[in-house]
Amino acid sequence: MNSEDEVFEAVGVLADPVRRGLYRHVAATPGAVGRDAAAAAAGISRSLAAFHLDKLVEAGLLAVTYQRLSGRSGPGAGRPAKLYLRAPGERAVSLPPRSYDAVGRLLANVVDSAGLDRELQSAARAAGAAEGAELGGEADPVDPVAALRARGYEPYGDGATVRLNNCPFHSLADEFPALVCGMNLAFIEGLLPGCAGGGDWTAAMDPPPEGCCVTLSKTNDA
Repeated sequence: MNSEDEVFEAVGVLADPVRRGLYRHVAATPGAVGRDAAAAAAGISRSLAAFHLDKLVEAGLLAVTYQRLSGRSGPGAGRPAKLYLRAPGERAVSLPPRSYDAVGRLLANVVDSAGLDRELQSAARAAGAAEGAELGGEADPVDPVAALRARGYEPYGDGATVRLNNCPFHSLADEFPALVCGMNLAFIEGLLPGCAGGGDWTAAMDPPPEGCCVTLSKTNDA
């Protein structure tokens, strides 16, 4: 089986709506997810959730880790629970095959080598502002969290802060962190004012161990 066939097979696993729902829940949850929590989120039994979660592991879409949920250790602490989290790596399907990632790397390399960070950030901020204005002008205006969720950032609350569980530009950000993260921050800064209530939020660079480098927080006077 070649790499393209493996991608098709992995994506085919998600054709089942239960598996698709479980995958979305695990992928969008910071940290690892146990079978009980996954079953509750999907509204199915624990045994059925375990079956589908393990199918997602077999397909390479989820990874497994083990942890004692009680927090205790040593004799009498019980067996570690089997937990699931999104597997590393990316899978993309294009029919016919395309190679936009190669073009993205080439363009990023040129911009980085030419020192055009400021020009890229200006373009990104303008693009974000254009999208924000479009969202804010809809009959049912979209708030910043919904806007970022629709763009694949997977926002989640962390106290008064909104963090982004996924970086849509992960592979490029790994290779060109300053360039891509600066562009990403500028885009979100441009997007916020046009969204419903977006003026109450501020975007800042605050990279976590995993996920997007940008976080959102309420302004002091909000």
